[in-house]
Amino acid sequence: MSTPHNPKRYGEKWPQEKIDVCLVELEAIKEFVVLSGGWAWHFMSVFGHTEYKHIHDHKDIDVFVSPTDVWTIIPTLENREFKKVKTKYDKLPSKEEFRRYEKTQYTGNGAAIKITIDFFVRDVPFIEVNGWKLVEPEFLLSLYSNIHSSNNCFAVLTAAKLIEQGINPIGREELSTIDER
Repeated sequence: MSTPHNPKRYGEKWPQEKIDVCLVELEAIKEFVVLSGGWAWHFMSVFGHTEYKHIHDHKDIDVFVSPTDVWTIIPTLENREFKKVKTKYDKLPSKEEFRRYEKTQYTGNGAAIKITIDFFVRDVPFIEVNGWKLVEPEFLLSLYSNIHSSNNCFAVLTAAKLIEQGINPIGREELSTIDER
């Protein structure tokens, strides 16, 4: 379980440069991945929403890669200057086939932005929203017990509530709104 939110920090935004460089990298691998975690909730939200840190987790990019696409995406990432990174999870017994790739991207003003892509090798149920393949919302929620840790992000809590009420969360403004409980 992730750390509880500090309400004094509500309203903090992800730097636009971080969002922009991640979007460039996502476009390059779009056809080979199914987005999960914070980026899946991002694309399920209304277009043009504010990128608040407590709503969508953009620390890294979580993706699922079909076993048939692994040997296509690895060279694609390497050609984009991503390097495979060892993690503490590499030696743990798991049914998940997991890889992490990272690179540092420099913006026009010289800021260094680390981009981390965590990818899991398996086919998962997905939906398509505006040209993006996203983990199906109910299945995505089930991943917060084992793969994703930001289970108290507002989008996750809101989606769970909407689905429980029989409401499709896709395109709902609530997925990008701070709920100050």
